[in-house]
Amino acid sequence: MNPQAKLVFVTSLFLGTTITISSNHWILAWAGLEINTLAVLPLISKSHHPRAVEAATKYFLVQAAASALLLFSSMTNAWHTGQWDITQLTNSTSSLILTSAIAMKLGLAPFHFWFPEVLQGSPLITGLLLSTAMKFPPITLLYMTSSSLNPTLLTIMAILSTALGGWMGLNQTQIRKTLAFSSISHLGWMAIIITYYPKLALLNFYLYTLITTAVFLTLNTTKVLKLSTLMTAWTKTPALTAILMMTLLSLAGLPPLTGFLPKWLIIQELTKQEMAPAATIISLFSLLSLFFYLRLAYCSTITLPPHTTNHMKLWHTNKSTNSLVAITTTMSIMLLPISPIILTTV
Repeated sequence: MNPQAKLVFVTSLFLGTTITISSNHWILAWAGLEINTLAVLPLISKSHHPRAVEAATKYFLVQAAASALLLFSSMTNAWHTGQWDITQLTNSTSSLILTSAIAMKLGLAPFHFWFPEVLQGSPLITGLLLSTAMKFPPITLLYMTSSSLNPTLLTIMAILSTALGGWMGLNQTQIRKTLAFSSISHLGWMAIIITYYPKLALLNFYLYTLITTAVFLTLNTTKVLKLSTLMTAWTKTPALTAILMMTLLSLAGLPPLTGFLPKWLIIQELTKQEMAPAATIISLFSLLSLFFYLRLAYCSTITLPPHTTNHMKLWHTNKSTNSLVAITTTMSIMLLPISPIILTTV
């Protein structure tokens, strides 16, 4: 892709995100989401592979439908209340339609089917954008309207997302699809808490973004896309592959790693809100996704033959690791001891 064109698309991504998260008017928020969608489409389909074109088409259709629903929701609210302020979403019908629209944009169940296919057809760096940056504007809209949303609907969608994200990720051999189902499962944790403690949902999103960035950048460095090649990647970058195991376990939410912090706080808050059954159910369903995280971690640290793959081992490289990869992987593992400092900001 032409560097100038890539600069225009990336700048448009930042512009669309900034417009959405800083707007108080529904039309401005919708315009920012549309700019985001149009900017990321060329990044998905830049390889001109049929799977990439299919992914871009699916992404466009789903995002266009979600944007139309969001606009319809805001117009219905404006018709009943006479105002376009995002924080004044008082009409119950508008609230339900908005929840569905943002669930489509994020990939929450039962609107999740497009996300694994789109992520599988995208390059790793574009997949990273789709999993993190493209979810920030919809999460912000949920945060701004959290007081008006239906907690029962969000709880049902959250439990469904965690269950389907774990269940459908069990038999995947493509790492991008596995990370897509991981994203769906994590979105469930954010959705269940957003109406009770919105700042905690944002903290969960930030930490998820940090850990997912570390995983995607590591995979991009080692050029690994499948489980079979992940098994032989340790010969190329042994230290980075060992750290990848810890990062994946952090993404699973195992103590004493960074990923344990948001799950710990969300379960604590749900218990305070007398939602212990929901906390128990979502915790049990997260064990499903723990299985494929453990499988990824196991495959990344096989260091001795014999193993179950026929692939040749990769050549060891002496090239130094990118500093961004080193920073993100370290933070994704070691932030739990400073959790009191993080909690003061929340």
